[in-house]
Amino acid sequence: MPGGCSIRALWILNNFDAVVFSRRFPVVERWWREACKTENESCIEDPIKYNVLPLVPTDSELASAFAERKRREGSVRGFGVRVSQSTEGSDSWVDDPITRHVIGLYIDTEEGGENHLLWPLILHVKGPYCILVLPQVEPRHLKAYARLCKKSDCGNAVGVDDSLSSLLLDLPSITGAFMVAHAIGDIITGDVVEPEVVVSASPSVGGLLDSLTGSIGISGISSRAKPVAAPVASTAPSGAAAAGTVASDAPKLGSRPLEKDALRSFISSAMPFGTPVDLSYSNIFAIKVNGFPSSELPPQDLKQPAWKPYLYKGKQRLLFTIHETVHAAMYDRDEIPDSLSVSGQINCRAELEGMPDVSFPLTGLNSAHVEVLSFHPSAQVPEQGVDKQAVMFSPPLGNFVLMRYQAICGLGPPVKGFYQLSMVSEDEGAFLFKLCLMESYKAPLTMEFCNVTMLFPRRRVVSFDGTPSIGTVSNNEHSVEWKIMTSGRALTGRSLEATFPGTVKFAPWQTQRSSSGGTVDEDSDIETDNTNNVVNIEEFLMEKMNMDLPPVDLEEPFCWQAYNYAKVSFKIIGASISGMSIDPKSVSIYPAVKAPVEFSAQVTSGDYILWNTLGKCPSVATAKT
Repeated sequence: MPGGCSIRALWILNNFDAVVFSRRFPVVERWWREACKTENESCIEDPIKYNVLPLVPTDSELASAFAERKRREGSVRGFGVRVSQSTEGSDSWVDDPITRHVIGLYIDTEEGGENHLLWPLILHVKGPYCILVLPQVEPRHLKAYARLCKKSDCGNAVGVDDSLSSLLLDLPSITGAFMVAHAIGDIITGDVVEPEVVVSASPSVGGLLDSLTGSIGISGISSRAKPVAAPVASTAPSGAAAAGTVASDAPKLGSRPLEKDALRSFISSAMPFGTPVDLSYSNIFAIKVNGFPSSELPPQDLKQPAWKPYLYKGKQRLLFTIHETVHAAMYDRDEIPDSLSVSGQINCRAELEGMPDVSFPLTGLNSAHVEVLSFHPSAQVPEQGVDKQAVMFSPPLGNFVLMRYQAICGLGPPVKGFYQLSMVSEDEGAFLFKLCLMESYKAPLTMEFCNVTMLFPRRRVVSFDGTPSIGTVSNNEHSVEWKIMTSGRALTGRSLEATFPGTVKFAPWQTQRSSSGGTVDEDSDIETDNTNNVVNIEEFLMEKMNMDLPPVDLEEPFCWQAYNYAKVSFKIIGASISGMSIDPKSVSIYPAVKAPVEFSAQVTSGDYILWNTLGKCPSVATAKT
């Protein structure tokens, strides 16, 4: 099998299970047919050989098989584990959650005969589309999966090699296929953006990329937008915060119908003959519009990589931004521990002439307690110490993600405290917030803003009463927002305690009978419908939650037997909260050039939840030792 990743075919289906776009790669398919022929001739007595489909199915065959799998598995992604509804030969029979993302289809050919297994198909759901990518594997891998689909036991025994996870570890093409699926998904839904790189306030970036700004566009794709000034901050080596801009060269796409011509052009350039070369949307369409200028040929002793089609010309500098996202579930209960995690990435933009190599020691690995660490394909990581790791890379064009990681927040939660809410009557609730911001956080860490929002999706807020110790409060029909800190009142080098007691009044609770005998509130925008014919389990559960539940108790009438919580949003600049850092003075460039190195860091909130201490709340069960 050829090394690397090759794609046999890909399909895009809409929410009606109809194929709206497909692409096959005959070069890869020719290799597959030869491999199948060799495998079948060498294994005459192997009954699994009849499950090997030598040809890529037609669009109608694939759509029919996909719809049948969804019916059999209960939803688009399926169960993921073996349940009572699972049938032998199905993905859920394998009893591995990976089968929700790497699926198999049984193709019933138009000529008739027995079904043939098509595997592995990478499933990526993006907006209203389902993207299926079929990477190249060897026939023996397909047969191994076919055996897993027929095994008698469920689960994976410890130390047993015959499992789906061990099989996928032998298939690097799976990872490449996921990258292809995600790139296509971003393009067809208009979510193509480059990683954000925060730079200090200065004139336009300059160079070839700025000369292309606003000039790139094809049918159905909007032109590239200039970098937009934003009130973000960059940390100089001294640690002082200054106003800055966001450097980006990504085309900005809006929500629009599937553009097949744009997609065909991208696929032809990004993965010629089925082999992914460069999945960067910006690079591909920059080449399409501008071509390759002959005046920028590299020296003869250097080979210009495909992911860097243009050589930079202009003022040289190197930009790094650490962007971390904090996820938290705060309970304020003795029996449930709080959950706090950090996911981060290091974004980079190298405005360097030629094709230099950049290296630096990444510090903070020990203090950050990194759990997951991955690097850009252009990076090399030759050494690893206790608290630092040497990183060397040949930077590609434009903004890119150099590294992604998941870590533990050693400083504790940026916002901690509790949220309590109880109903004093059917239409009135009393609440109390008591929070502490930036406790144990020291300079240069600075909180730019912090908001807390109480959400009431099932009740209409009429009014609220209460005065917070700091900040302002506003409300709309289904929420109350407390702006503790707004832009211009940053919090640096000290903690802040904030309280907010009050009451909130709702419109009278009115219900009406649904067709199935349950009740549904008149404030809801959801239409009632008969769910007896719903096949999709996920949709069926949502329908039941929204329409057919009985009235809730007096204690929580606005939640409709759900959980109530407050959501926190904030932004912190100046440094990372995991301890991950880059010393600009330790960055070296070869061949040596005089290029300033700028480093910045920002932390934003993700799903940062304060669960109601007086109500119900979901939590993860911990194993007892």
